[in-house]
Amino acid sequence: MNKPPAEEDANHRIVAVTLDEESIGRSGPDIEHERAIAIYDLVEKNLFAPEGADNGPFTLHIGITGNRLMFDIRREDGTPVVAHLLSLTPFRRIVKDYFMICDSYYQAIRTGTPDKIEAIDMGRRGIHDEGSRTLQERLKGKVRVDFETARRLFTLISVLHWKG
Repeated sequence: MNKPPAEEDANHRIVAVTLDEESIGRSGPDIEHERAIAIYDLVEKNLFAPEGADNGPFTLHIGITGNRLMFDIRREDGTPVVAHLLSLTPFRRIVKDYFMICDSYYQAIRTGTPDKIEAIDMGRRGIHDEGSRTLQERLKGKVRVDFETARRLFTLISVLHWKG
């Protein structure tokens, strides 16, 4: 895969991410920890290039409105760029499966054998990858993201979607 030039990296990236507080359900410490890590990692390293918007960097506000996922993309100074609404339907099964396996994973960490933890974690990563690929597909023609950026965004979508 070709790596974009360094100056493109500086313009095609997210420098801040916020989640719609009204969209977030009450969750346990494991989910809050995943959310905090995903936001930190996302801001540290990402590729985020909204179609037709070359002068980033960008901020991203993610929320759920009705049964749609909202990506409110703005420039660093707050100037609106575009808002995309994506159907949540393609994510529902993946997120449900992801949370079920995450629950098993967190239980296994506390009581399971290393082999069991590793097996569950492989399944968890597989479902997470499926969600990330689905997100990349849903954003095609709207926002270009690399796989690692899609992974971190999928984690955040999962946190929001859990309440929705």
